[in-house]
Amino acid sequence: MKSLEELKAIRERMQSKVILREGTNETRIVVGMATCGIAAGARPVLNTFVEEIANRNLSGKVEVSQTGCIGMCRYEPIVEVFEGEERVTYVYVNPEKAKEIVEKHIVGGKPIVEYTIGAVEK
Repeated sequence: MKSLEELKAIRERMQSKVILREGTNETRIVVGMATCGIAAGARPVLNTFVEEIANRNLSGKVEVSQTGCIGMCRYEPIVEVFEGEERVTYVYVNPEKAKEIVEKHIVGGKPIVEYTIGAVEK
């Protein structure tokens, strides 16, 4: 960092990411970030969701946040998508699946059943 202007530019760039993670939107994407989730790869998953929501200009409609242990460690990384009272729980999520979840579920409105907890337990 070489100047105050550069610091301001960094602040503005990061502010949009903070807004994504602190909003009160109708659609929420929650990534399990307890030790088990982080060890299984949840951090790149969280980052992918934040980037995809920002790239698609959905920051006013979709909130991305993290939580602690969801309680199903063997299925990590776990992502829950809340739309009003509805919740879809995705398991074994990786960055590629995260992109697909944004495209098909968040934008397209169709949950990806084969990535959900119900499909894995059958």
